[in-house]
Amino acid sequence: MGLRPHRPPSFLYDADMTEQSAQARWEQHTQRPLLALAVLFAVAYAVPIVDTSAGHSLTAACTVVEWVVWAVFAVDYLMRLSLSRDRRGFVRQHWMDLCAVVVPLIQPLRLLRLVSTLLLVGRRARMASQIRVTTYVGGAVVGLLMFGSLAVLSVERDSPNGNIRTLGDAVWWSFTTMTTVGYGDHAPTTGLGRMIAVGLMLSGIALLGVVTANIAAWFIERFEKDDVEEREQTEAIRALTEEVRALRAEVAALRKTSVGG
Repeated sequence: MGLRPHRPPSFLYDADMTEQSAQARWEQHTQRPLLALAVLFAVAYAVPIVDTSAGHSLTAACTVVEWVVWAVFAVDYLMRLSLSRDRRGFVRQHWMDLCAVVVPLIQPLRLLRLVSTLLLVGRRARMASQIRVTTYVGGAVVGLLMFGSLAVLSVERDSPNGNIRTLGDAVWWSFTTMTTVGYGDHAPTTGLGRMIAVGLMLSGIALLGVVTANIAAWFIERFEKDDVEEREQTEAIRALTEEVRALRAEVAALRKTSVGG
């Protein structure tokens, strides 16, 4: 008798499938609400910066919204961790998510809440298979431009030697920084503003690399598809030529037989 392959107990297999499906269901059901909360966070972050006349109550309300949205993303991370069968592997694989959850607790700086929420939104959106790379890159560009402009404006507007005073100046600076053009007409003068500049430059280079890689992959795929179609057409023509030759040979043989008869 041959040896039968060993299979894990059915209850372990069913449990594994249940856990995986539970985590997948959680990610699927929470994807849109979390993206909506991310938009709410963007509004709450932008209002006190754009509206310089905002009162203390409005600013406090926006701060509460920011913390609540960050807390929801933190709960989402903990839920995905609890639904994962290999929790250590989950932590190792999603260490950036863990840093984004922990860092604002260590230092409650407003910019850190912005960075951590952007990281959590980006990592969360990247897991969604229905979001294509082009959409993700486009959203990342818009988000980085918007948040980079708001962040640098918030830290540079009151700087004595700063020259980024308006939202228009900040947006223009973000464009030139992300594209690594750097005209130099606007530049951050504070340490925090320069850190934002470094982040935007690195992000712009990374996104440009992603776009270039996608365009190159599209051309390669297109060329390979054309080569495959050309090879298929060549094979079809070759097969048709062989069939025509065979038919000619059969016709010639029939003629010889009829003449000989």
